Amino acid sequence: MVVHMRHTSGHTRNRRSHHALKGARFETCPKCSAKHLMHRVCQNCGTYRTRMVVDTLKKTLRAAKKAEGKNSTATESTKAKAKEVKAPKKQSKAKTEETKRSKTEN
Repeated sequence: MVVHMRHTSGHTRNRRSHHALKGARFETCPKCSAKHLMHRVCQNCGTYRTRMVVDTLKKTLRAAKKAEGKNSTATESTKAKAKEVKAPKKQSKAKTEETKRSKTEN
């Protein structure tokens, strides 16, 4: 059987020295001065290298319309559920006594 080479902690640490995570690199947008990741579209104004790539106004209007639709349907559904749920009726004393008897018999 072959004799294995030593596995020292120094060699392990040297190998693992390249495993560290690097921090995100940000740059400022020349149009709106917002911070965004390098080589990515600016989320604030939708430009990349001074060219308009994403129409952010259209996106915000669509998102607002969608949120408005969700809010209106949510309120309608809660109103419908509230109508369906009614307060429980009070039982007469005779019925409550009968239910107590049946529970004690079992």
